[in-house]
Amino acid sequence: MNINLSKQAVKFLDSQEDKIVIRVLSAINKLPSGNTKKLKGYDPPIYRLSVGSFRILYNMERDNIKVKKIDNRGQAYKN
Repeated sequence: MNINLSKQAVKFLDSQEDKIVIRVLSAINKLPSGNTKKLKGYDPPIYRLSVGSFRILYNMERDNIKVKKIDNRGQAYKN
């Protein structure tokens, strides 16, 4: 499985403490398992991975996972 991080996701991780980065990247590397949920109203489908108070929004295409956004719980779903 190939995992790609968006520019926003990399920027968010760069601004976090090391222990948070390790926790989030560990959860991303285990995708598609974990606390995931398919979000309604998106085509192509977007999925949400919950890691504590952080939300990781991603989509899957064949063997590729594209992480679109990583943010705090309250901010992740806002455009």
